[in-house]
Amino acid sequence: MHIQVVCCHPLTDSFDHALFRTIVDTLEHNGHRVTATDLYREGFQPAMTAEERRSYMDNGYDDSAVADYVRILKSVDGLVLCFPHWWFAMPAMLKGWVDRVWGPGTAFVYDARDGHLRPNLHNIRLFGVVTTFGSSWWVVRVFAGDPGRKVLLRGLRPLCARDARCFYLAQYGMDAATPAQREAFLARVRRRVGRL
Repeated sequence: MHIQVVCCHPLTDSFDHALFRTIVDTLEHNGHRVTATDLYREGFQPAMTAEERRSYMDNGYDDSAVADYVRILKSVDGLVLCFPHWWFAMPAMLKGWVDRVWGPGTAFVYDARDGHLRPNLHNIRLFGVVTTFGSSWWVVRVFAGDPGRKVLLRGLRPLCARDARCFYLAQYGMDAATPAQREAFLARVRRRVGRL
């Protein structure tokens, strides 16, 4: 299976970057072909240009500035996103990658009959998320209503193949996590990714 793993964290010595390396290493060890995309190290520009926005509301979206990212997304069998949640949402860099790369003609097609979006990433048969939160699970899920999970699993996941497998792994309470808790989560990620 060809799987893209997208990392979004500015620090290479962060726990999220350790998760990214664990995912990539585990997939490669199990014989998968991996495209490791590290948005910060690649200098991805998250801000949509005026030209992109002007062309966004129809199927002629100008994605030429992000053509390599689009090509990868359209060619992989699976996608795993690895990032921290900040303020209950994905980092701006990752949101910009979604805004610019998951555009019309790639992630979806505008249906001219009634204007609804038709999913278009039929090639993606695996959609995974490995993420961290500074807050505890009850603050994220009960108090805030888990908005990040909803965006990912109700917004992005439905644009993939209808029968795509899906997983969502989250480490809560990172601000107070002990080394043992971090190691336990790394092991959990390794086990889950190892089953792919």
